[in-house]
Order: sequence, then C-alpha cells, then structure tokens
Amino acid sequence: MDLRPSLTRHHRSRQLSHAQLAAPFALIAVVTVVDILAPPEVHLGPFLAAAPAMTASFAGPRMTGFVGLVAVLAQVIVSATRTTLTDLNHTFQIIALVMISVFVTFFAHLREVHEKEVVQLRTVAETAQQVVLRPLRDRIGPLGVASVYLAAAAEAQIGGDLYAAARTATGTRFIIGDVRGKGLEAVGDAALVLGAFRASAHQEAELTGLVDYLEAAVCADLDGGDEGESFVTAAVLEIPDDEPVVRLVSCGHPPPLVLRRDGAVVGLDVALSAPPLGLAGLVAAAVTAQTFPFGPGDVLLLYTDGVLEARDRTGAFYPLAERVAACTGTHPQALLDHLCGDLLAHAAGNTLGDDAAMVAVERPAKP
Repeated sequence: MDLRPSLTRHHRSRQLSHAQLAAPFALIAVVTVVDILAPPEVHLGPFLAAAPAMTASFAGPRMTGFVGLVAVLAQVIVSATRTTLTDLNHTFQIIALVMISVFVTFFAHLREVHEKEVVQLRTVAETAQQVVLRPLRDRIGPLGVASVYLAAAAEAQIGGDLYAAARTATGTRFIIGDVRGKGLEAVGDAALVLGAFRASAHQEAELTGLVDYLEAAVCADLDGGDEGESFVTAAVLEIPDDEPVVRLVSCGHPPPLVLRRDGAVVGLDVALSAPPLGLAGLVAAAVTAQTFPFGPGDVLLLYTDGVLEARDRTGAFYPLAERVAACTGTHPQALLDHLCGDLLAHAAGNTLGDDAAMVAVERPAKP
C-alpha cells in the first residue's frame, strides 16, 4: 500500500491548521495593542471573544481553551494598563470573555466527539465492505478481468454495491448489483447476496436457476416483515468458454455495455427484465436468460447506477456509453482507469454522490 498520498494530505492539513491558528493570535495581538493606545472612551475588549470562537470552528477543545486563556490574559493586560483590574467595565469584560471561552471550548469538545464517532462508523462500514467485496483476479479462465470500487464523498453513507465472479465447468459467471439503502445494513444485504452467489454458482446448471436461488435467499432473509422495502437490483451473467456469447439475466439493473473490437458500443438491453431480487413475490414475471454476441477482442462493462447518476455542475448525468466509445484502450484495466478519471472529472466537485462499482471483462482475441 502506497502511503505517500495520505502523508501528503496529512502534511497539507498540518500546514492549513498552522495558518488558521495564526489568525486568532493575530487578532488578539492587534486588539490588545489598539485597545491600549485607544482613547479612554473606546473599548475594544469585546472583540477578543472572536478569537476563541474562531478557533472552535477548526481546532479541538484544548487549543480552543488555550486561545481563550490567551484572550483573557490579554484583556487583563489591557485592564491593568489602561485603568485597574478593579475597574467595573473591564471586570465585566473579563467575566464575559471567560464565560464565552468556556462555552466555545465545550462546543469544540462536542464537535470533536461527534467527528470521531462518524470516522469510526465509516471505518467499520468500509472495512466490512472490503471484506465482502473480494478483489477479482485479473485472469479468470480465458477472460481478462478488472474491477474498481469508487467510494462516494466522505459525508455520504457507504452503499451496498456488489460484484463477484465464479468459475464453472463450462465458463465463468458474474454478478453485479446494488442494494437498496446505505450503511452497514446495506453491506450486510450485499454479503448475503454474494454468499448465495458463491455457494450456488457452481451448482446451478442453468442461469435462471441461479437467479431463482438468489431470489429465495434474499426473500428468506426478509422474514416476511420487510417485503417490498428491501431489494437488490442485479445483473447475472454467464460467459461460456467455447461460445462467443454472453448470457444475461437482468433483475432491474442497468444494462451492461459491450465495447466491440471495431470500437462500437452496444447496450445489452434484455427484452424481458426480471424484478429486482426480493420483489419476485410482488411482481409476476418469469426469469429468462437472453443471449448476446460476445466475440474475441470484445470488452464487457458491468456497472452500478452510481456511475450513471454522477452529475456535473449543470446537473447533466454522466454519458457512460459516449465515454466508453471515446476510450482508446480496450484492455480491461486501461478502460476502467480511463473511466474512473473521466467520471471524477465529470462529477461536481470531483466527488460522487453515491458509491459506484465497475467490472470490465475481455474475451481475448484469437491469435
């Protein structure tokens, strides 16, 4: 793991903190000097309260309390220099400054506790998701494979995107999906679907049987109480080793794309989509697998809706098919590298509003 990016961010964070800390101390120094030199009827002491309040917006309780203490000492120096410490006006200014410093220090403490809780919860969710989403090998049977997971902005909850692959006696099966909802519950639902896929992908002879097994696993987990509330959109695919085709069952998932060897981009739109996993009991629809051409040199792109829903500053969605067609490299990893950089450049603020996952699969060209 390369630690240089994180070390660079930490160094920049420290530089920013030092620059921010200079502001309240400079304010205290300026107010103190001007207040001492000002006419007797002018009192600038109340401006010192801005120093600890400013510090509480970016620093912890210890630094906020320290800045408040410095501000109180500065007010004491001003009082002793201009009149006396027993002067009623300066006494009330000191008392008010002490009270404000205590309050903002307490609020800084609450903010710090809340930030630690948020970081801890997100770390747990990310760790759980990394355990659930095992990295795909770059070579599965005769296929070249690459995968990527793009986390959303730091303030967004982690999502339940999922993908996996499994070898069978005649080919390779893939699943990509998106759990409704976010947070640890979504990660748990993703783990359920992936576990069911890995357990049955080798046993079910037909792709439709595999989807039926996944549907039963998701419905069994609902215990009859959350039917219609929890579901998973998914695309389940099978790529035979000895046939230039791909078989697809779509369960309400965005259609995969195929980048042909000649540069054309084709969407694999099924004629009849099955309902999302977990909703088969509410929607009467047969599960059917549709076959599409997938020849040597073609690249198959699987993705979740977080890719399509990325918006730029004008609100326009990411034009995935157009960007795939513009990609010059057809190697799976090169394709995903291009799309990741282009997707983040398209998204407003270079951050995604929802997690996104992509898997690229290449059937190597015959010699």
